[in-house]
Amino acid sequence: MEETVQIHIDETQKNDRIDKAVSTQNDEWSRSQVQQWIKDGHILVNGEKTKPNYKCSVGDTITVIIPEPEALDVAPEEMDLDIYFEDSDVIVVNKPRGMVVHPAVGHASGTLVNGLMAHCKDLSGINGVLRPGIVHRIDKDTSGLLMVAKNDFAHEKLVNQLVAKSVTRKYEAIVHGVISHDVGTIDAPIGRDKKDRQAMTVTDENSRNAVTHFRVLERFKDFTHVECQLETGRTHQIRVHMKYIGYPLAGDPKYGPKKTLDIEGQALHAGVLGFDHPRTGEYIEFQAPIPADFEHILKSLKNR
Repeated sequence: MEETVQIHIDETQKNDRIDKAVSTQNDEWSRSQVQQWIKDGHILVNGEKTKPNYKCSVGDTITVIIPEPEALDVAPEEMDLDIYFEDSDVIVVNKPRGMVVHPAVGHASGTLVNGLMAHCKDLSGINGVLRPGIVHRIDKDTSGLLMVAKNDFAHEKLVNQLVAKSVTRKYEAIVHGVISHDVGTIDAPIGRDKKDRQAMTVTDENSRNAVTHFRVLERFKDFTHVECQLETGRTHQIRVHMKYIGYPLAGDPKYGPKKTLDIEGQALHAGVLGFDHPRTGEYIEFQAPIPADFEHILKSLKNR
């Protein structure tokens, strides 16, 4: 059955092109996919068909009729993967910003899973045909380290560590505003936003506990460079929590302000990943440096 989503345009999206306004509602809706939906008549403005270059007005109601999922054939694709570790049980890979982790409608190719399938024949089947080997994920516009299971034994062991909160996951982020205290903990439950089903929010309704620890790395005039460590792993957790305390991520199209730094997507990088090897039990930890665009922004902030 087709799924329908309604988006109500407010002042923050006034004069935005409709393809941009819709694609920012869901990390897995690419702008090209939205443009195709518009051409196919799956996106309506105030009940009428529209064009991709339509400029939104305050009060517009956009209806997105999501087509039924296609039967996707996940094909292996040769990619230059940035692999930090690999053995017969697990792969640790550094995902670039802009890459989707696993196939979905609108992203049947070019995903990390497509590249992994070309790189190795064996991946865990626990999460199904579309997410082979995927134990946890990070957002499309977040860069950084992921652990991938090559077999079901490793998959279950790694998931158990995530449940037990024993996996080390540290991120670097640039946030709006100057945080005055050096360290802090955000303990606030996260659930689906009733006003926007594609967004998460801090709420007591139908929520799950979420804990993020942070420390300040460097302060600038209008921004702060922070390290965030996840205790739990909820959808968009760092993005939601930093917005909740008044310091949204720079470049975040969903939770941050429009006037921001010149970066494609949120300035967020999963730089440290540590876990017990699923077979040997030995603790192993990996560090991936921030990407070039992130580094460039930090340098520009220092020079202001």
